[in-house]
Order: sequence, then structure tokens, then C-alpha cells
Amino acid sequence: MVSPGPNDLAHLASPEWVEALHAVSREQFIPGAAWAAPLGPGPGYWIDRAADPELWRRAVYSDSVIVTQIDDGATDLTEKTASQAASFTSSSSAPSNIFEFLDLLEPYSGDRVLEIGTGTGWTAALLCVRFGSNNVTTVEVDEQIAKQAAATLDRAGYAPTVVVGDGTEGWPEGAPYDRLHVTCGVREIPYTWVEQTRPGGVIVAPWMPGVGGHKVRLTATGECAVGRFRGTCGYMMVRAQRRPGASLADDERESVARVDPRRVTRAGRGFEVALAGVAPGVTVAGSESADGSSMVVLSDLGPSHALVRRDGASRRTVVTQRGPRNLWDEAEETYLTWVGWGEPGIDRFGLTVTP
Repeated sequence: MVSPGPNDLAHLASPEWVEALHAVSREQFIPGAAWAAPLGPGPGYWIDRAADPELWRRAVYSDSVIVTQIDDGATDLTEKTASQAASFTSSSSAPSNIFEFLDLLEPYSGDRVLEIGTGTGWTAALLCVRFGSNNVTTVEVDEQIAKQAAATLDRAGYAPTVVVGDGTEGWPEGAPYDRLHVTCGVREIPYTWVEQTRPGGVIVAPWMPGVGGHKVRLTATGECAVGRFRGTCGYMMVRAQRRPGASLADDERESVARVDPRRVTRAGRGFEVALAGVAPGVTVAGSESADGSSMVVLSDLGPSHALVRRDGASRRTVVTQRGPRNLWDEAEETYLTWVGWGEPGIDRFGLTVTP
């Protein structure tokens, strides 16, 4: 039996990145013990190179996220802690997402690149193959992760500039950059990134405003950055923009929904983007049962909260809202507005970043 290797990932990379994929084996950047989370169906599982080297290699050369840290490093990563972790805080992203974002860069030879989120260092190494180490700067907020990545990059023969700092601030010392590559989710695109990108340069990032995650490609104009959505994604949030753990307000208001909540949760990506623009910070999560019952939970960045329950038998939908915002009312009104626009899909929307 042939052991898994880079060829098992080659179908995920475009011809422009296959050479880099073969030059920088992913296994060089994966620790001996970690948690594998497949992108497709199936649960996550523990991998240990010493205990089961074949399972470890199969995970490394599959389209899986390899989680390398939980709880910002406050908890040791073990099989037990990983399976029970409330938050994964660093990883090697799934190869399909990595190469889709790298393709969106559409780089030229010799471009200067700023990467936000070094992680294990694998994508930084891929960028070094394409651009040269002297043209790559990568920023990592976690000092220990940055130190480990720098050591791994050095062993692999690459020497990008590795910076410990808040990625939302970029790295002005090396600006301007031709390409800015982001490997962590952001709710708001920092304007510092626009300022540090050469006019005509490109920013690619996982935009995660609260409802869904979207690959976005922006072009800097000198005053702003404009672009479109290029697919869906899910990434760990940049630490500076994580949702705060706000306490729920005590006041409680009950009403009856006008719109069947299933219409809202099934509306699709076009509505998700519309909601992100009209009602910033709102998250929507829903579940349904075979009998027509459903539940929707909405929250924001503060104390507001809404719970919507639909009874399958009576078809009655009860809304409970708390806090200064009536989140269900906002979502319902946005949905009806979006319907009035003709239910535009995500391809009809763009994103502009200004000061």
C-alpha cells in the first residue's frame, strides 16, 4: 500500500501552486500529536504519529483542519481535552481552503506579501516558495506559536520575517504590500490593512460578520478597498475581534412572529450578507424537526438576545426578546426588505472598506 503524501493533495491546488505544494510537505509543519477535523462528514479524531503513524499521515494528507492549540494554550492539547474543547484557537487550515485563498491572491512574480496568522507556518512556507523568503512577512499574535513556526520554517529552509503582534494592526514597517493574505476570520476588515496595501494590491480574507463565513477578495484603490465574495468558509476568529461574553439583559418581551422562522434560516447566502450589512453583529442559528417545529436563536455583540420557537402542530411561533435591540424584529424586517429587492444572491453584493 502506498503511504499518503503530497500527491494526495495535488488535486486541491491549481497548477500555479502545485510546485509549492511538492516543495513544502505539509507533514513538516504538523506536530506529532494533534486533533484532525475533516471538512467533510465525520467526527474529529486524535492523531498521534508515534502511536499510529499511518493514521497520522492519512490525516495530514487529507482535506482536514489539524488543530494544534485549544484555549489559547491555557489547556494542554490531549485527546480528551481536544474532544471536549469549547474553542480551537490555532490550527493548520484545511488544504482546500488554503489553496482557494492562495488562488485568489492572483500574484505576480516578486510581489511583497503580508500574511496575518502564521499558525504552523505551512502557508508562509508556500508563499516563500512562490515569492522568496525576503518578500514574505507573517504576523502571529501568540508568541509561542510564532516561535515554533519560525523554528519549523528554519528547519524547512525558509526565512520569512516572522512578527509577534496583533494581526489587525498589520505590519507597517514592511509596507506597502502587493498582497495581503489572512488566515483567520474577521468581522470587520481593519482599515490598517487597506493603508498597508499598495494601490491595485489585493487583500484576501475570511469575512465572518456573524452569519456565515465568506471568502472575500478586495482590491485597494489608495482610499478604500472594494471587492466581491468568492465562496464560503469557516475560520477561527482573529483574537482582537472575538465576540465578547456579554451577560443577557433581564428584561423579556414576548410577541408573535410574522414570518415563518424557517424562511429566514433557509434564505441563503444572499440574505446572510444583507443581514450583516443591515443588522451588524447579529448571529442567527436555527434547528428544525420533522414535524415542522423549529427554533431560532439570535444574539449580538452585547446583551441583546432573541429566541423564536415554532410549534409544528399549532404552527404558532412565539418570539422572546431581551436587551436594547429587538433582534428578531431586525432579522424579520431585513428578510422582508431582501425579498422586496428580489431575493438577490450573494453574487449581487460587494464589500467596500473605508476609514
